[in-house]
Amino acid sequence: MCPPQGCRILVVDDVADNIFLLQTILESEGFAVDTALSGQSALRQIQTAPPDLVLLDVMMPDMNGYEVTQHIRQTLDLSGLPILLVTAFDAEWRGQGIRFGANDLICKPIDFDDLLMRVNTYLAA
Repeated sequence: MCPPQGCRILVVDDVADNIFLLQTILESEGFAVDTALSGQSALRQIQTAPPDLVLLDVMMPDMNGYEVTQHIRQTLDLSGLPILLVTAFDAEWRGQGIRFGANDLICKPIDFDDLLMRVNTYLAA
């Protein structure tokens, strides 16, 4: 169980405005938020200081969210790290994310009540 004041969430998106929006919502709930603008940057941060949860955009240049998820699951000793993929694609893409090792998929536009419910659910596990 990780109370908001003790939890760190890594938000990964190649669009700074998306990061700002998620960071603002999460910080208003008491979470500490780290950010990364690319998959490679996210992997470096995760290796250095693993967060309690990752919110990871699917569509990014160079290394997409599926590839980042797969890398985390296959090469880092972080099998319990919750990864929530964020995508503008519909829910049928959820299966692909799960196959790569993600815990769940959140569709854009983001319903912030749903986002917070899922974040709290995975942090409580």
